This record gives sequence, structure tokens and C-alpha cells, in this order.
Amino acid sequence: MTDMSIRFLTLFGATLLTGLQLSQPAMAQTRAIDLKPGDYIAVVVNQDVVAASEVVLRVSQLREESKRRGTAMPDPAALHKQAMDALIDDRVLVTHARETSGKVDEPELDRVVSNVAAQNKLTMPQLLERLKQDGTDFRTFRENLRDQMMTERVREREVQARIRITDGDIDSYLDKRREQSSNAGQLNLAHILIKVPDGASESVVAERQARAELALERAKAGDDFRKLALEFSDDATKERGGEFGLRPVDRLPDLFVQAVVGLKGGELSAQLLRSGAGFHVLKVVERQGGGSLTTVTQTHARHVLLRPSAQLSAEVATRRLAEFKRAIVSGSITFEAVARENSEDGSAPQGGDLGWMGPGAFVPEFESAMNALPLGGISDPVPSRFGVHLIQVVERRSVEVEMKQLREQAKAALREGKYEEAYLEWVKDLRSRAYVEMREWLD
Repeated sequence: MTDMSIRFLTLFGATLLTGLQLSQPAMAQTRAIDLKPGDYIAVVVNQDVVAASEVVLRVSQLREESKRRGTAMPDPAALHKQAMDALIDDRVLVTHARETSGKVDEPELDRVVSNVAAQNKLTMPQLLERLKQDGTDFRTFRENLRDQMMTERVREREVQARIRITDGDIDSYLDKRREQSSNAGQLNLAHILIKVPDGASESVVAERQARAELALERAKAGDDFRKLALEFSDDATKERGGEFGLRPVDRLPDLFVQAVVGLKGGELSAQLLRSGAGFHVLKVVERQGGGSLTTVTQTHARHVLLRPSAQLSAEVATRRLAEFKRAIVSGSITFEAVARENSEDGSAPQGGDLGWMGPGAFVPEFESAMNALPLGGISDPVPSRFGVHLIQVVERRSVEVEMKQLREQAKAALREGKYEEAYLEWVKDLRSRAYVEMREWLD
């Protein structure tokens, strides 16, 4: 049985944005909330509230997360503000979703509840008993899951609607791909990432840079890059020696491609690369010459998707998928059976089958992991904005694509590249229009 305790948090993900934006003064009607003795309302957000106990819990979670990552711990005031901002953003998204999302059918909600029980290795009676032990009634639990589902639907609909791709954007993208195809073809890069937290102090930045420089020096001295990645890297690719897998250069960050111009397979970038994530040590594992722009490699893959939530943390989802992988590899169950029984994706009834897909069809982290797999290979758990995936490659083929399909692929890749910025702007806009009333906070 999993060691995860199913606790009720009013909603699921936390988008950690800084800056408190208050709406114009107004009286807010709050929904009913059962406050336990000694608890009280910390913030009113639209028609919802944040309880002080939730702030305490979120601070504790942020503190534990910082310890796990080995990052510098913010001072108590900054940590408290980070927790408050995250919870306010959560409430803003959920209240907006309740107002604008379509209805979640009861059978669909029943399926998600069953998945939560299965992912925690509980029968339904055991789930009900666990909820009772944690002081959460089943109706509240279901409504929390309903909120999560509505929020995800609204997020995808409204964020995608904000992204505008013009014919000129597509033309420029294809022109760039033609140039890159003729000059560089495909690359397999490996990297060691030393993360730098947002808003890190100069001393923390200096410490992370020194660690990255040590990794670079050892790589230059001939140390095995795969072992260095396992020892130093903060990125999920470290289990693969830091490799992204062979892929067209347009599916790699421009910053990386520019940093390795002129390098051959097996060569290191002489200098550290600084990105928004931190410091990178880069190595060219393989470089293949350019080919026809209209010839693409399509992959037939299947996957299992678990969506982290208040009831299923990303860490627990990752452990569950790792257990599934071990069971599949041992032959005790098939990938298709695992997907049908557990995947929270529309492909579940088909055993997780995603069909034939070309470049740009998936989010970058998914595609990178998929491209690195051999035929029949199964990935380690892969996180993306949709959840955590287990991926298996069934087949690959090279095909000629028509210009119309090529332009659609270009459009999909451009939209994906703009998604994160559009999402953050969407949250910022919702926050600016929300009613937020700060109540007294006692340390």
C-alpha cells in the first residue's frame, strides 16, 4: 500500500507567480467552508476562500520541496508570500473554471475516482475509509476532483485560444528549418543541467556556477559524460546520460544549437551555457547531415498517463509508473493492459495507442523521451504539463509529407513554443480581474 495520505486540499496545481494584485474593492460572497476550531479565513478570492491551515500546509510543502531539490531555503516571509500567491492563483483558476467550464458528467467523474483509488492501491471501500480517517467526506472529495477536471479543460481551451500563429510565422519557421536542414540535419545532444532557482541570490548563483564549472572541467579531462550526468545533473535526462536523443535541430532549443555550431560528434562545448533554467554543460553525441525537409520520421507509440493532483502527487505518480514498467518488463502484464486499467487519457480504451505521429505532434519533453527509445523500448516516467507518462515505441518509419501537412506540423510546433508564455499571461490576466481580500494573518 502506498504511503501517500489522501488529504483534501481545495484544489490541485500551484502556479508560483510573484506579485499580489488586488481587484477594486468590493464585497465578495464566499462559499460555505467548514473551518476547524482554531482555523480561520486567510484570503477571500472571488466566491471562494483560503483557510489559514491551507497556507501552513502549502508552506510546509514548499519547504520540503526545497529540501528535496537541495535549493536555498527562502526566508519565512518570502516562503509565506510564495504559498499565499500560489493558493490565490489556484482559487482564481478554479472559480473561473466553475463559471465557464462545461458540466462534468457523473460517469466520467466516477472513472476518475476509481483511478485515484487504483493509483493508491486501494479498493473503493478502502478509499472511503482512508478519506474518513483524514476527516474528508466523500462528497467533498468528488467535488475537488470535479474542480480539477474543469480547470484543466478551461486551461487548455482558453490558453490555446490566446495563441495566434500567422501564415507569415509558418513561412518563417519553414524557411528556418530548410536552412537548418541543409546545414545541420539532426543532432543528439547530451547535457548536464545545474538548476538555478528563480530569484536566487548572487551567492546561490555563484555556488551553482562553480558546481557546473567543476562538471565541465571533469568532462574536458576525459571523465565519462554519462557518469558525470548522473552525479551532477538536476535534469530528468540524467538517467539517459543527459541525452536528448537524435532529433531535427528545429526541435532543440536555439540556444543549444547555436552553442554547438561547428562541433563534431563526441566534442564538448568549451564554455558553460546559461539559460533560464540554470547552467548547462553541452556535448554533441551524434550529428547527421541534412536531408529533405518533406521526409520525416514518424513514430507509432503508446503511453500511460497519470495526472498529478492533490490526491496523487507527481512523486507518487512517478513511483506508480516505475512499478508498472517493472511489471511490464518482467512479463507479468502487458503495456496495453496497464494503459486500459490505469491511464487517464482518451487513448486508454485502445491500450494507450497514439497511432502514427510526426515531429511536433507532442510536447517537447514527451517527444524527446520517445525519440531516445529503441523499438519496443519503454521510457522511465516522463513529466509534462499534462501529467506523468510511461511511453513505449512500437514502430518507426520515414515518410514523404505534403506541404499542407508540413505546414500543420509547423503550426503545432509554433503553438507549443508559445504555450508557456500564453499560460502565464492568462493566469496573470485572471488574477488582475479577480476579487482578492486579504484577511488578518497571525504569525
